[in-house]
Amino acid sequence: MTSGDRTRLLLIRHGESEVTVKQIIGGDRACTGLSPLGRRQSQALGERWMAGHEPIVDALWSSTLPRAEETAEALSAPLGGLKVHTHPNLVERRPGEADGVGYGEFGDLFEWTSDVHPHLPLAPGGESLAAFSYRTGQALYELVEGYRGTTMMVVCHGGVIDVAMRLFLGLGMSTQFVLWTLNTSITEFATTDDPGVWRLVRYNDAAHLDGLPSRTEPAD
Repeated sequence: MTSGDRTRLLLIRHGESEVTVKQIIGGDRACTGLSPLGRRQSQALGERWMAGHEPIVDALWSSTLPRAEETAEALSAPLGGLKVHTHPNLVERRPGEADGVGYGEFGDLFEWTSDVHPHLPLAPGGESLAAFSYRTGQALYELVEGYRGTTMMVVCHGGVIDVAMRLFLGLGMSTQFVLWTLNTSITEFATTDDPGVWRLVRYNDAAHLDGLPSRTEPAD
């Protein structure tokens, strides 16, 4: 494989969401898109690409959750008018009955067992950590296999980026570490000369957010 044949994967965490501002769990029902700050963050990332210092992107993909789609739509024009393709399996862990529940209320309604046992759902009707990891890992591999030799951007979620770190670096789901991925930050992977071996080019690159206010928040 030559350097020109490299596959590059740019993972973008969506901009700040309204569900984060409201401190509620945001699944398909509760997510209503970006906060005003989230839209400013997305604009700043687009301006970074328009400055011409970032790689040319060949394909733009997004989770189907509104906070990710809205971020991707804001990036379409700065990326040369790329169409936003959506993939339902790039969404954050599906919360089931916890969708729309406040962060502070969750412990009163449901048991904190899903992170201890990877095959227990987050809440009734929701997704286990193991199922989430398999689903998002398969979606990412489908994309990189379908777009070999290109540079693709995927607008997704903190949990998806966590899975990607474990998957592409061969760390496994049992490896203990905590990521704090910032809104609209860039995480980049690239293939190497060794088949199946990926290189982490950068993680959590959010230089474009300098000067913007920020909030402390969990990955979503």
